[in-house]
Amino acid sequence: MTANKQPLPAAMLAAAGIVFGDIGTSPLYTLKECLSILPNGHISPTAIMGFLSLIFWGLTLIVTLKYVCFVMRADHDGEGGILTLMSLARQHVSARASQIIVLMGLIGSAFFYGDGVITPAISVLSAIEGIEVVAPSLSHIIVPLSLLILVGLFMIQKHGTEKVSRIFGPIMLVWFITLALLGVRGIMMNPTVLLSINPAYALEFLFSHKALSFAALGMVVLAVTGAEALYADMGHLGKKPIRLAWIVLVMPALVINYFGQGALVLAQPEAVQNPFYILAPGWGQIPLIVLATLATVIAAQSVISGVYTLTHQAIRQGFLPPVRIIYTSSTESGQIYIPVVNWLLFVAVAVIVLAFRQSSALSSAYGIVVTGTMVLTACLVCIVAFKNWHWPLPAVLVCLAVMLLVDVTLFSANLMKLLSGGWVPVLLAFTMLLFMWIWSSERIRLIRRLDNDPVGLKAMIQSLEANPPQRVAGTAIFLARKEYEIPQALLHNLKHNRVLHARTVLLHIRTVDTPRVYNQQRLSMQQLSPTFWQVTAAYGWHEVPSMQEILHLCGMEGFGCSVNEASFFTSHDTLVMKKRKGLARIKGGIFHFFQRNALRVHEQFRIPPNRVIELGGQKEF
Repeated sequence: MTANKQPLPAAMLAAAGIVFGDIGTSPLYTLKECLSILPNGHISPTAIMGFLSLIFWGLTLIVTLKYVCFVMRADHDGEGGILTLMSLARQHVSARASQIIVLMGLIGSAFFYGDGVITPAISVLSAIEGIEVVAPSLSHIIVPLSLLILVGLFMIQKHGTEKVSRIFGPIMLVWFITLALLGVRGIMMNPTVLLSINPAYALEFLFSHKALSFAALGMVVLAVTGAEALYADMGHLGKKPIRLAWIVLVMPALVINYFGQGALVLAQPEAVQNPFYILAPGWGQIPLIVLATLATVIAAQSVISGVYTLTHQAIRQGFLPPVRIIYTSSTESGQIYIPVVNWLLFVAVAVIVLAFRQSSALSSAYGIVVTGTMVLTACLVCIVAFKNWHWPLPAVLVCLAVMLLVDVTLFSANLMKLLSGGWVPVLLAFTMLLFMWIWSSERIRLIRRLDNDPVGLKAMIQSLEANPPQRVAGTAIFLARKEYEIPQALLHNLKHNRVLHARTVLLHIRTVDTPRVYNQQRLSMQQLSPTFWQVTAAYGWHEVPSMQEILHLCGMEGFGCSVNEASFFTSHDTLVMKKRKGLARIKGGIFHFFQRNALRVHEQFRIPPNRVIELGGQKEF
């Protein structure tokens, strides 16, 4: 989906709702968790000022300079995200380097799945925990209420987010204004917190608390989670609205709120139990809980939509098996719902909520996959700068060194959380990485075994033209997995039905390594004989192949035929696993399970079921 054409203020408002939900709700828990690591609850001015300085410079260096100013330059036809960066980085490198880059992209994608499970859980829990501030006796309802909200959130996904998303922007605008107003209220208690902008406070804290410095950096990462969304959602809104929304609205509101919380804790150390909610006046705490709940639902919705989008891209690029995708908007191709992903994600989030039960416990599991993605993004964008933008190597190395100095330090700090819960998103991420590797590698092995011989194809066609079987009226379209493959469905049809249609089309639909292909380059068509045509249709990984569109383009080339006039022949072979041992057998079993449950070809390409004839046999793998 290309960036929309709505006016800049409207696009900025949309960015506030779509892009900044995750990072925008971080004030709910970040400073509270940062201060919770101090020994014996000893809240000193040095610690508060140090954490505020670390948060400010984390937002400045990582979000503003790295993502907003640098990474967002690396767009691929307007699209962003880790898989987009991967496809850009591998354009001008050797085959061996391309394999490494693909691995980096897949690891980054897998990390996003791990993050996608933790974010809805910690966001909703942290919002509902405001009940403890208003009515401590009701703390026992926090987990059930959080689960109830999550059930409702996942149940409405099938209806699409198009209508609901229209109110995301205004709600988040109110949220960010509220953050700023609460922050100003706190800062007025102790304006000296504004001095935390000086990085000397961060350095003084780290050097005076050497034993805690790594743990402190691990908690500060909570303030920048969601930075990847700026880049990933670039294709929805464009660069300018996201950049302006961040600089004009989001970052000022976040910084002011963090400083307000810090000033409150300096004035009232007992407020450290939940400085965000205590920052509000007593009469405003219940409305604030409601607003925070809405904001965290929006944050969770953004992550869920991001998981759908990533899954769709991974399927189109051949890294995951095709599954049922429902398009919930008649105008926007990016508005999708994937049932199997939705309910697997819900089960994982619900288990996380029941296992950890508190946002403070979840904060110990948060950060590893986020900072891991940051490291991979830094490496990939520097490859793009060197190979695609032709930056001088010394300049690229300096940029890489500066980014890795920050990212690797934060990643190392978060590795300390591995045993205290950080293993959960890491395990989820590497499970997804394993699935993507198994499906991709086994699928490539099967496709490589297919013949792709233009000479053999032409010889077979010449033979059929010279000695044709019985002809029947109409057009037969045979789908081929390679451009010059002799489709198995064609051979089966000749063998068992002993007929050939008056017109036969060999159609190959291929996915190219770009987000989209424009209609001028979409179709390649040639007539191989009086009754045989060869058609190759190219689609980007951000597009959905449409048989109706392909036949319309064929009509413009002089080959008239509609979807309801043609018969579509597809192959669906039953895979039989050869003798394998150990891990190879497990790998084969997983692939076999995926293949059996994958979407059929006619469902992928939107071919009416009553126009499809499916033929196949057994094939060893």
